[in-house]
Amino acid sequence: MGIFDIIGPVMIGPSSSHTAGAARIGLLAHYILKEQAINAAITFFGSFAKTYRGHGTDKAVIAGILGYSADDPAIRKAFHLAEEKNMNVQIYTSEAESPHPNTVQINLTSINGKLLSLIGVSLGGGRVSIRQINGFECDVSGESYTLLSVYDDQSGVVSLVSSFLAKESINISQMRVFRKGKHQQAVMIIDTDSRVSDTVVQKISLLPIMKSVIAIDPI
Repeated sequence: MGIFDIIGPVMIGPSSSHTAGAARIGLLAHYILKEQAINAAITFFGSFAKTYRGHGTDKAVIAGILGYSADDPAIRKAFHLAEEKNMNVQIYTSEAESPHPNTVQINLTSINGKLLSLIGVSLGGGRVSIRQINGFECDVSGESYTLLSVYDDQSGVVSLVSSFLAKESINISQMRVFRKGKHQQAVMIIDTDSRVSDTVVQKISLLPIMKSVIAIDPI
């Protein structure tokens, strides 16, 4: 158990799960999209759906999508900031089964037409996990430097990407691969001890098999 499990994170709002965690999920969506969002459809499940107004969960998610952290007072005026930045927001609730009581689905459209759909869960103490990105099962915590690659599944991809990182002396701390099926699209999530530079991301992106390559810094 860490210190944040005991006292919780520095944050704006009444709940580490419903406010700080929600803001972190929104912020991860912001970093994964990497473009200004002009439309955000946010669906709350479970406990989030029942208490989001009182705990400011909606404001926290919106602020995160706009790039604000969990301890930023801007969370309080998130709807106003979204309006200022011409981001249309729709809030929904669902009674459908979800992977965790504190679950949110975020569907974003960027200013350049890029689409992102993710499902995130708030685990308590400000800790979160992104469980799905564009239909792919995954597990992204935002607690470490992370390289996320979507590609066509085939042999040699893991070693090829690993070699790019090794040439830059970037050490891999953890790796997970999720795929829809053999030789179908797959997602590789690599946690590293140091930041993956834009240059490395671009080199990996140029591989013909790659659909998307995103580097995420800790938040």
